[in-house]
Amino acid sequence: SSKMARATALVCTVLLVCAAAYEPNWDSLDARPLPGWYDESKFGLFLHWGVYSVPSYVDEWYWWELDGSHDPEVVDFHNRVYGPNFKYADFAPRFTAELFNATEWADVFAQSGAKYIVLTTKHHEGFTLYPTGASWNWNSVDTGPHMDLVDALSKAVRARNLTFGAYHSLFEWFHPLYLQDKASNWTTRNYVTDVLFPELLTLVNNYEPEIVWADGDWEAPYEYWNSTGFLAWLYNDSPVKDTVVVNDRWGGGCMCHHGGYYTCSDRYQPGHILPHKWENCFTTQTESWGYDRRFTDPYQTIPELLDELLSTVAYGGNLLLNIGPTWDGRILQAFKDRLFGLGAWLKINGDAIYGTKPWTVAQNQSNIDAYYTTKGPSVYGTFLTWPLNNTLHFEAPVASASTSVTMLGTSKPVKFTSVGGGITVTLPALNPAELPSMYAWTLRFDGLSNR
Repeated sequence: SSKMARATALVCTVLLVCAAAYEPNWDSLDARPLPGWYDESKFGLFLHWGVYSVPSYVDEWYWWELDGSHDPEVVDFHNRVYGPNFKYADFAPRFTAELFNATEWADVFAQSGAKYIVLTTKHHEGFTLYPTGASWNWNSVDTGPHMDLVDALSKAVRARNLTFGAYHSLFEWFHPLYLQDKASNWTTRNYVTDVLFPELLTLVNNYEPEIVWADGDWEAPYEYWNSTGFLAWLYNDSPVKDTVVVNDRWGGGCMCHHGGYYTCSDRYQPGHILPHKWENCFTTQTESWGYDRRFTDPYQTIPELLDELLSTVAYGGNLLLNIGPTWDGRILQAFKDRLFGLGAWLKINGDAIYGTKPWTVAQNQSNIDAYYTTKGPSVYGTFLTWPLNNTLHFEAPVASASTSVTMLGTSKPVKFTSVGGGITVTLPALNPAELPSMYAWTLRFDGLSNR
């Protein structure tokens, strides 16, 4: 019996140590290795979808601009189109999603080449796309589409072998409990205990997102949000504890310093290789994250989006590309065209993106820009402009006697010379029908002496 007691005590000790692997402090939490799937994926899609998709005017901050900052453009538009007595809450029944088909959406995402999806399960307006007692009558089941949108989309995304992630705003612009806590200078935490934590626990336990993308954190310190307590539970005891990744928006001063991968700012592009994993969340429309109907918010072109993807991956980041679905559940053709264009390019050139690492040099500086990545024995150089003389000089690669150069997507031979520094490549003579891509082309260097 004494042996059994010692054995039981040992098992209990091991379980307790395992259960307490991460402590609720930044030193412990920041030491957690980032699950490898995230870095290997490189490319994800961001979906901003909520009640703000109904007016779809200016951006997803419509409510704040209407009743918070009283932006003249938004106020004038709202009063002219809906009338001064029409409240923001009156938009919720119009968030109908009657054309939403989760399987069709997932098919679009799969064709884009993205490997993970992040849905705004709750933006700063507080409206959740899933049922929760903490947001009664202000969620997609009780009003609007009368549907658990998180459940539908997470299942469809996973059926296409994509990873599902959840954006969740920590604060709410106009929640009375949050405003009371704010007025107390964060000495009370009623909003966190009664609203935020129940919502987050429901989200993680019921839908098991493998990304928890926090936002709306900046007004209060992390202690108010109890961010370290939540992350310790997420890493130790949640159903996604072994695979989940998080960002860095967990309280004032945390961004670019604490959490999982860094976002540092919206549309973050450092322009050099960082030692810490980072993500560039970037909009397809120039300004807005939620769908903006205005003609003055144009769409990025496919070459512009490819440039963003290539530079981000070359500098060690992931690209999280945002699209804004409509209130009735459509992904507009303008978004689809760009997603399909990226997907077609990645089918040919994905070896230069997925599973790669930054090389010692990120960007070519010679006669034409190119971005480098590496995987296994190969180095990839991807360029966005085909030179008029069919000649490219890559100053960073150093050739050896066994060096070979090939172009992804074609079997045509690629000639090169190495005189002095770098490698000069003569591109194959291809007619337009033979080009492997319309927008950017990748050369693979094997057998380099400086791989």
